[in-house]
Amino acid sequence: MDIALLIKAVIMGIVEGLTEFLPISSTGHLILAGSLMGFDDDKAKVFDIAIQTGAIFAVILVYWQKIRATLIALPTDKQAQQFALNVLVAFLPAVVLGLLFGKAIKEHLFNAVVVASTFIIGGFIILWAERRQQRNPAVARIHAVEDMTTMDALKVGLAQCLAMIPGTSRSGATIIGGMLMGLSRKAATEFSFYLAIPTLIGAGVYSLYKERALLSMADLPLFGVGLLFSFISAWLCIRWLLRYIATHSFVPFAWYRIAFGIVVLATAWSGVVTWAD
Repeated sequence: MDIALLIKAVIMGIVEGLTEFLPISSTGHLILAGSLMGFDDDKAKVFDIAIQTGAIFAVILVYWQKIRATLIALPTDKQAQQFALNVLVAFLPAVVLGLLFGKAIKEHLFNAVVVASTFIIGGFIILWAERRQQRNPAVARIHAVEDMTTMDALKVGLAQCLAMIPGTSRSGATIIGGMLMGLSRKAATEFSFYLAIPTLIGAGVYSLYKERALLSMADLPLFGVGLLFSFISAWLCIRWLLRYIATHSFVPFAWYRIAFGIVVLATAWSGVVTWAD
């Protein structure tokens, strides 16, 4: 296996893990990082989706006690059943719309200009959502994921579908969407973690199956390295984020998105960087 290719896998794994659960778009960062390193062919696109599974293993590890308790109580406990139903209901819109529009989105929207533009737009939406909740804390009527109704879950699931546009951010769409629909910052963030489990595992398995002709046993080290570093960096990021949201807002991430998006657009239009699709 080419050492340079493994180094690229390490970098991409770290980028995925650090950005997957922050409202800054892991897909957008992977597209830009892959473009800079020349790691952007069809196999690389499958790699980008597959290594999200490593980040999901980190979520499962951090929330293992909650997940285990829910699974054990599922046959008899109504609260556990409602929680599982909420995750399922929130997951389904992405499945339907992903199957309908996923191919077209990959063909037409996976480029630096779209990513940078959605970075900037998403940043302003985060600023608006945070200001709204700070001015009127009463809009946050749900302070724990256990208090969510099926309709609340459906609304968050529909918000997650916006993340099909690269640069939007799956976690950003679910967290900020949840906050706009009445969830507290903490509840929205936690539900985003749980919703990521079926969403990203499903996307990874589907992508690997659909593009299996591109892959061979020789690719195992590449994918294994990406998964490992995605898992490690995501685990560190989740633990930090849970402490961060206890006392901070997402405003810094909004300004980061806006600044980063402007830099990408400026370099693309000036020709300083040639961003590949």
